[in-house]
Amino acid sequence: MPNSSRETAVISIEVHWPNGASFGPEELALIDMIRKERSIIGASRALGLSYRKCWLTVDMLNRCFESPVVVTFPGRRNAGAEITQFGERLVALYRSIGRQASASSKKSLDELTASLDWNFDPKARVAAVERDPA
Repeated sequence: MPNSSRETAVISIEVHWPNGASFGPEELALIDMIRKERSIIGASRALGLSYRKCWLTVDMLNRCFESPVVVTFPGRRNAGAEITQFGERLVALYRSIGRQASASSKKSLDELTASLDWNFDPKARVAAVERDPA
């Protein structure tokens, strides 16, 4: 039995582009945090990620599309990065894809959720399988 009526399966979308780049929840979180903090280093601190990882992700996003996703302004304290208009459009379309996927898969996910073993502990160790002595 679920603990509450709010326990439902969640769809997590990661898009893999034909040019080898990808965009998923981690990239979205970084863009959202850059928008909030207005800097890559501020976003890295807020997310608990290394500046290098964040910078490399921004670099990948800016190179994989014809238009940049994030623009940077070196030397501008506390406002060294901004999300471009294209970056905002990327985020809006990605979120739209997620909403559409969730809506179209709701019935199937509800059926599978109803079949869950609610005693399952994801942290439990794998039980040893007994061998049949025969």
